[in-house]
Amino acid sequence: MTEGADAHKTLDLIAIGRCSVDLYGQQIGCRLEDVASFAKSVGGCPANIAIGAARLGLKSALITRVGAEQMGGFIRQQLARDGVVTDGVHIDKDRLTRLVLLAVQAEGVSPTIFYRADCADMALDESDIDEALIARARAIVVTGTHFSKPHAAAAQTKAIALAKRHDAKVVFDIDYRPNLWGLAGHEAGFARYVKSEAVSTRLSAALADCDLIVGTEEEIMIAAGNDSLLDSLRAIRAKSAAAIVLKRGALGCVVYDGPIPDALEGGIVGKGFPVEVYNVLGAGDAFMSGFLRGWLRGESLSICATWANACGAFAVSRLLCSPEYPTWTELRHFLDHGGSERALRKDGALNHIHWATTRRRDMPRLMALAVDHRIQLEALAEGEADAARLSAFKALAVAAARRVAGGRPGFGVLLDDKYGRDALFAAGAGQDLWVARPIELPGSRPLQFEFGQDLGSRLIEWPVDHCVKVLCFYHPDDDDALKAEQTAKLITAFEATRKIGREMLVEIIASKAGPLDDDTIARALTELYDAGLKPDWWKLEPQSSVEAWKAIDQVIATRDPLCRGVVLLGLEAPFEKLSESFAAAHSAGCVRGFAVGRTIFAEAADRWMKREIGDAEAIDSMAGKFAALVDLWLSFDRR
Repeated sequence: MTEGADAHKTLDLIAIGRCSVDLYGQQIGCRLEDVASFAKSVGGCPANIAIGAARLGLKSALITRVGAEQMGGFIRQQLARDGVVTDGVHIDKDRLTRLVLLAVQAEGVSPTIFYRADCADMALDESDIDEALIARARAIVVTGTHFSKPHAAAAQTKAIALAKRHDAKVVFDIDYRPNLWGLAGHEAGFARYVKSEAVSTRLSAALADCDLIVGTEEEIMIAAGNDSLLDSLRAIRAKSAAAIVLKRGALGCVVYDGPIPDALEGGIVGKGFPVEVYNVLGAGDAFMSGFLRGWLRGESLSICATWANACGAFAVSRLLCSPEYPTWTELRHFLDHGGSERALRKDGALNHIHWATTRRRDMPRLMALAVDHRIQLEALAEGEADAARLSAFKALAVAAARRVAGGRPGFGVLLDDKYGRDALFAAGAGQDLWVARPIELPGSRPLQFEFGQDLGSRLIEWPVDHCVKVLCFYHPDDDDALKAEQTAKLITAFEATRKIGREMLVEIIASKAGPLDDDTIARALTELYDAGLKPDWWKLEPQSSVEAWKAIDQVIATRDPLCRGVVLLGLEAPFEKLSESFAAAHSAGCVRGFAVGRTIFAEAADRWMKREIGDAEAIDSMAGKFAALVDLWLSFDRR
């Protein structure tokens, strides 16, 4: 296929069929009976393919059903986050979203339980297939599982007919799960092959309409109804002129684009990638995503196979299915540079690219009200620093921030765990504000964590979209022992946040520990990057010159071009001083906004604590000052 041949199409592909919430056991090397906790992700062959293809730059859509409950909501949200068009994701109010429980018991052994009794995705029928949506696609992907039920089979048959009518290619992922055909018990969800004449007859009927057929050795045999792999390939070829892709696990794949040769290796063999096998589930869907990226972009079948093998290598070396699939940036890096570890999940460079290119939301600009202060607010309270009163004030600050944001993206708040519990609940209520939470012990130098030094068990309780913020009073001219201790603490925080999937903001204040020259912060960031620290955000104090910002710009662009950028802190500077700081900061491409606190809330906090003003007046005061800073920042953006 060529990219320009059907440029009027708005979708590269539509995948049709299975969609579930996968609950993966987080304890590795044990039975499913012994798993204690699970990680949640979107699963199901077509859903995985749609997500994998979108991550590789294809415009993909999914036709399926999900329940009207929270798990269905999770699937729709995650599909949208990954760029999958959800016009064909129908909400079934009468059925629950499919759930799948999985574990990694040993290499290549993954017990699987499908909770599938009358579930939403298997209720797909012809009414769910919209001709206008199919007409937008250059290709559709149908799967073997959805030929297992008459109504679902009718839906796929209709989609194939419409694809043919609108000059779209038909891709067939055989996707054979005996359990889903009723050929194995509930406990046998991992079973790969059960011979069945009925299944072979049903799958074989779809072959003639296909342009691309993809399957494992077992799947090729079940589609052909033959016990010999070569004979099965020839049987498929007798019915279809489609390119046939044989997936062979660790041996890679072979593509047959014409007559079937006398030896399996006589086809087009894609380059393989020897990696550690960690979890085989979902590898075939990642493989298909990689193959389709090449096939739908007119690449040679050899390149398609190589990209498919590479994507499969990522999948088998990581735990989850779709969340672990590579992005195009990540795949290109791997193809160009390889991996530093046979276990790709341990490759720091690849993991950083994966993390940075799959962040939960796009944040080209960030304007935040910082009210994570503890010591300063305790001082303002003048002896009335009880948790309830300080907590109430922070909730007022959230109300002020939300008023200014008005539902617009790019606004946030910084809140603490000590006094900000109610405010954190308020900030999360509408899911409209970005939230960062501090972990440092206020004023500590060397850096210490607040509430104990065990971060992992603490951070796992935070919402997944809350950013971990840590303030460090770090100066590049500090003595080596102090810098080593502070750096080690920052790296500990960084590793914990990445391990549990939270973003990180590192605030560096050097002026409290020494002079601030044009190269001070640039040197500090260089040292921290050299130590392996790669936060999502930096929060930095105002710089005295354009040259200082240029130096910071250069360090970030060189060391981590995938960094979200810098937000400017205020240090309780007056409005006029902040105006000068904003002007200088706008000379740097890395600066994305500001996170200012006391300049906005100090007066309101002082008067509210003294009971000179009430809640409404406090909110008005903070909203007015925050709005003024927002307007000031945006005015520089427009220049």
